[in-house]
Amino acid sequence: MKLIFEKSVEGRQGFGIPQSDVGPQEGIPEKYKREKPACFPEASELDIVRHFTDLAHKNFSIDTHFYPLGSCTMKYNPKFADVVTQIPGFANLHPLLPQLTKGETLSQGAIEVLYETEQWLCEMTGMDHFTMQPLAGAHGELTGVMMMAAYHKAKGNQKTHIIVPDSSHGTNPATAAIAGYNIVAVPSDENGVMNMEELAKRITDETAGLMLTCPNTHGIFNSNIDKIAKMIHAVDGIMYYDGANLNAILGRCRPGDIGFDVIHINVHKTFATPHGGGGPGAGPVGVTKKLEPYLPISRVVKHENGQFGLDYDYPHSIGYVAPFYGNFGIILRAYAYMLMLGQEGLKQTSNHAVLNANYIKERLKEHYALAYDHICMHESVFSASLQAQRGVHAIDIAKFLIDKNIHPPTIYFPLTVKEAIMIEPTETESKETLDEFIETMIEADSLSKTDPDSFHNCPQSTPINRPDEVKAAKEMNTNYFAS
Repeated sequence: MKLIFEKSVEGRQGFGIPQSDVGPQEGIPEKYKREKPACFPEASELDIVRHFTDLAHKNFSIDTHFYPLGSCTMKYNPKFADVVTQIPGFANLHPLLPQLTKGETLSQGAIEVLYETEQWLCEMTGMDHFTMQPLAGAHGELTGVMMMAAYHKAKGNQKTHIIVPDSSHGTNPATAAIAGYNIVAVPSDENGVMNMEELAKRITDETAGLMLTCPNTHGIFNSNIDKIAKMIHAVDGIMYYDGANLNAILGRCRPGDIGFDVIHINVHKTFATPHGGGGPGAGPVGVTKKLEPYLPISRVVKHENGQFGLDYDYPHSIGYVAPFYGNFGIILRAYAYMLMLGQEGLKQTSNHAVLNANYIKERLKEHYALAYDHICMHESVFSASLQAQRGVHAIDIAKFLIDKNIHPPTIYFPLTVKEAIMIEPTETESKETLDEFIETMIEADSLSKTDPDSFHNCPQSTPINRPDEVKAAKEMNTNYFAS
């Protein structure tokens, strides 16, 4: 078959493409065919390299800037973990490869990675079983709540609602609603945790469970957690642990030991896999014995002969929640990270995360109002209420930080704190970086006293300065080429 290396009649450049594949395809209705050739830009390789390098320089990333995003744990992703995923024995595997073929262990290594990761996560969280299938934290939440629903259905329980605190992550009520439950919110008390009296009023025989982050988005560990677990279990409810903030207690406290029945883990937050635009996600879910029958299939098993395999024979399973076995490359990165740090190293990550957060809190509390002035965990929540009285709001401080080459912290969340600025330094940042950030925040406070109007011109160092965000939200236009 003749190969072409010149422009085709369609105006496309065919590099080694069979002629028959370049021309019009048979069977396509006329109304779907082009009326004229596609117009593709032509540029040299050097122009393209310069274009994308220029874009990269304009972008904020964890490799280039400090990311103190509260409750997002934008920690550095070690490059060695990427190298591990490029090992041919892992990178060249296809998920449809047989587990065993004529004695050849074609995918035994990959399945063993899944098995060992499950065992390690069980040990670290106090759960009895894990599934690696969920493809993100929110997907893990849905998987957990679906198992919760399967548990109640199997027991004939008539459960209608799930309880969440008012400081919860937005995915908690969203997930519960998607699963068919009504949402019951509990307000926070003066200490920044769920109000126990209000919680007691909301627990009924129709309570399916409670979704809780501990420590919560205020950066506070709930000292009433054992009492809360007993209250929920008294009505046969399920305690759900949102693992977004597991980074704060890793190696120090196991959710399964303090009354939780199911947990999802954001491996990008706790075990340094890519986050957001950095790559696909993974949200492994762990359960105690009473929820084990409902885990999704397939399940990774270890046979008596020491070989590993996949088992589908679980009649009460909620079924498939993802194709194949989840995002294997992401799980592999987390596995390598855990293997590198070991037990003591993982414990040190939480030690440093908590230390860094409290260091920032102590340095900045004279300049910004603290939502709750006591020892925090992995993150501290400030309020820009004092600065707002001078006409400088949390969003203005966020834009100011961009001009200082610092990614803004999370602002206006949690919703329980007015003018919220939620800061999470993680364990991966140096004292020098933290000091630079602190001094910049102090500079912002000082400038709010002397020249508050200057904030309204920030940022000035970016291709787009200060868009009208309210208009953008109300009149969203996703068409780049729109006039």
